[in-house]
Amino acid sequence: MTEKPIIVVTGGNRGIGFEICRQLAGRGAQVVLTARQPEAGKEAVKKLAAQQLSAEFHSLNVTDPGSARALLDHVERAFGRLDVLIYNAGIYPKEDSSGLNVEVETVRTTLETNMLAPLYLSQTMAPLLKRSRAARIINVSSGMGALSEMQGDHAAYRISKTALNAVTAILAAELRGVAAVNSICPGWVRTDMGGPNAERDVSEGLAGAVWMALDAPQSLTGKFVRDREVIPW
Repeated sequence: MTEKPIIVVTGGNRGIGFEICRQLAGRGAQVVLTARQPEAGKEAVKKLAAQQLSAEFHSLNVTDPGSARALLDHVERAFGRLDVLIYNAGIYPKEDSSGLNVEVETVRTTLETNMLAPLYLSQTMAPLLKRSRAARIINVSSGMGALSEMQGDHAAYRISKTALNAVTAILAAELRGVAAVNSICPGWVRTDMGGPNAERDVSEGLAGAVWMALDAPQSLTGKFVRDREVIPW
């Protein structure tokens, strides 16, 4: 059984997720890079290998309960435990709009990926996290979901990230003493989702996620964190 930390990253094939995988692999973690499209996931693993970094790919459709259970079975067979679950997969729908105009179906679809899927995946993977000596769940959220910073526009995305933060707080309370559960805000980073005009390089935005996965005190739980600092919800 490997002593390396076993870390599952959702949406690991590009952008924020890929950078998290890259940095974690560089620190020697056993990374399970997941993505919905097998071709994209396998190509991401090849890119890491070209940098002399090791990760394995496993297909995961976060909105499919059967796919989540298949991931659980794989991790249990391969490693017997899970140390860190990083939920990064998310959508930022083009048809999002203001609260007065957004279609309810857009909100529903966004919630399914950005809130319901991480809740179900955490429930599914919890038995393996409980076998870890220092389990962690890290949800990639956004300042756009903080009630303390709430503005108009992009209502579906904002609502979904606010709900994700609620999921984080609930799981932190229920897993206290078993797993540290936190949300992180990477800031506005230059990715396919964030766009070329974003303020931060992706490596800068995700350094905090790697710290949270490998170095943060286990007592830090139930918090919303940006750049290693607790920020208001």
